[in-house]
Amino acid sequence: MALHRRGNGHRDGGRGLIEITDAAVDAIVTHAREALPDECCGLLIGTPARIEQAHRARNLDPGRARFLIDPHDHFAAIHAARASGREVVGVYHSHPAKSADPSPTDLAEATYAEYLYVIVGLQFEPIDLRSFRLRDRCFLEEPLIRL
Repeated sequence: MALHRRGNGHRDGGRGLIEITDAAVDAIVTHAREALPDECCGLLIGTPARIEQAHRARNLDPGRARFLIDPHDHFAAIHAARASGREVVGVYHSHPAKSADPSPTDLAEATYAEYLYVIVGLQFEPIDLRSFRLRDRCFLEEPLIRL
């Protein structure tokens, strides 16, 4: 899996790096593999600097190469996060036959500037899991540190 581990030599004290728990990574990857050949999607729960949980969502898009998070699942994730003192900090989705690079469609449909956008690419082994933030209508990568 293409992720950094803590203690990777960065001297920035973790600024700009997003922590993600093993449980969240495993949940995202499992969901992506189970959804093949379709894209999967879900919500990320935690804090702005740490993803603690991946909350599955139904993909309402009828196509195989797009996703649309079910609003009921989005609200359920918000409720679950608040009940545990956390928040929804982002979304994830898969690229079943591509890398984890954001597509033009990903950028065009991204609407939450404060969210993290995690993409899992299943094209190659090891799989690729990357995180981005929306800034000035562009995606900027924020490295993930697996805990």
